[in-house]
Amino acid sequence: MDLATHDLPYTGDTRPGPINLIPEASTSATASLKRSASEAFGSDDTPGEEACHKKSREEEADVGAGDGAGDDEEAGVDGPALADGLEEELQCGCCSAIVYRPVVVAPCQHFFCGSCVALWVRNGGTSCPACRTVSTSVAYSRPIEKVVDILLRHAPGKARSVSERVQADAIYHPGVHLRIPSPRQASPEPAVPTANSVYVRPCPHCLPGNQWGWRCPRPIVDPDSDQAHAWLVEDGNPPGHGVCGNCENILALTAPTTTRCDFCQVSFCGINVPHRCIAAPIHIQHPAGLSDLGDLIQCGEVYDCFDGNTVEVDIMLDYLNAQNLTPRHIYREIVAHLQSQPRQFAPLIDLELFVDIHPVSGGVDPDPNAPRNRICRLCATEVLLYGLRDWWVRERRKGFLEEQVMARPDCPDGTQCNRQKDHGHAREFNHIISPPDPQPAVEPAPLPMPAPAPAPAPAQSHEPNVEPVADFPPLVQAAPATLGRASGSTDRGEVHPPAEHPVLAPPPYVPMVDVPAYSGDMSGYSSAPSSQDFRDEVDALL
Repeated sequence: MDLATHDLPYTGDTRPGPINLIPEASTSATASLKRSASEAFGSDDTPGEEACHKKSREEEADVGAGDGAGDDEEAGVDGPALADGLEEELQCGCCSAIVYRPVVVAPCQHFFCGSCVALWVRNGGTSCPACRTVSTSVAYSRPIEKVVDILLRHAPGKARSVSERVQADAIYHPGVHLRIPSPRQASPEPAVPTANSVYVRPCPHCLPGNQWGWRCPRPIVDPDSDQAHAWLVEDGNPPGHGVCGNCENILALTAPTTTRCDFCQVSFCGINVPHRCIAAPIHIQHPAGLSDLGDLIQCGEVYDCFDGNTVEVDIMLDYLNAQNLTPRHIYREIVAHLQSQPRQFAPLIDLELFVDIHPVSGGVDPDPNAPRNRICRLCATEVLLYGLRDWWVRERRKGFLEEQVMARPDCPDGTQCNRQKDHGHAREFNHIISPPDPQPAVEPAPLPMPAPAPAPAPAQSHEPNVEPVADFPPLVQAAPATLGRASGSTDRGEVHPPAEHPVLAPPPYVPMVDVPAYSGDMSGYSSAPSSQDFRDEVDALL
């Protein structure tokens, strides 16, 4: 092998020793593995080092330029893709469109359109529409509204149509209180025996030694012990017994726990389901199915009371929520108003509102004009629904409603308007029109009495007027023998004092009658004597 000794590097050591010779091929392979000397050991004046540093700076600049180009590529945003992604994230869980007037349901934090939640509640929803979790509150979300506005500003084509927004605003607008009612607790199942359904089983008071301390005068035979004498169901109710209007169990009509509704004439046992199998006094009863504001929202009959005018119903519900009023409060005020009327509950009975509202038949009303003291839960609901609209009319007069609500003009068609279901028309016009206040009755002025007709002038009579005159004393009756003389003189000329004669009362007044005039010849008769002649005759008599 040919060794190249002249290429060996000088080590500066002259001492003899072994010399390691590296082949040429090996030198070229390992040359790239050597680390370059540090800058601290090199000289800046060396041309090779300066070129090396310049090259390094150029490479770093190229690398930096490459990184900048990569950042620019990463910073670039695909606008349409981002808009589609936001549209998918901002969809309403009910209508699957971009949320409009968004509301957030707590505690699950799902968001929906305000109008969708309002319709969900009206249709009987009692939980979150997405996860069915019982909600505690529903609140308007302003942050989500801002995100939706930014999205629609850059993608206007994704906005809803004008008609959809108008319809949604008619159902819900920010600031309206929304509350999803909690699920209603189911009624306990009545203890209805299934064995021997052909026979009537004894009521709780038929058993001897029962806990209520009262036993039926004619107890029902237990079919399990004496089937031969048991009472068949097809024979109707046993004597002295009936069926409870709530739990439909047999009861004793004269038991201390039994109550009877004075409206539907149905009896209730008062035993099986507490607070429900009872006809309570009319002022303390609870209407069935209407315990809070959420029940009013779900009750379709409430909207029927207002002829389907959802705008007026929403105004009333907002007022009830602001005033913290419950259906029971409304019921009591309606009852008090009806009792103050002359006929009280007679108009409701005439309308047959309480007929066939229970699964069992009621009795016969003994006296339709009798006072009503007890009422069942279903009849209490009928009373509330009957007087709800009139109660709202009276409540509006208290002046607690907002000014913009009361400032709406009355509809020209009044309460009979057939466009009340139109949201736009219902929001523009008021359809709850109060009847005019009754004015006090004004007694008619007495008619002027006609002036009496003047009496006809009496016809002249030929007889002298012998009526007494106030200016002269009454006449004294003279004795027939001395008629031609004075009462104080005698035949001999002696003058005696006049004899006292009783004063005669004036003759009774005789009304004058018209005497027909005589048309014959009156030339031979003189005229009637004058009053002066009559006075002369009186003086002569005195």
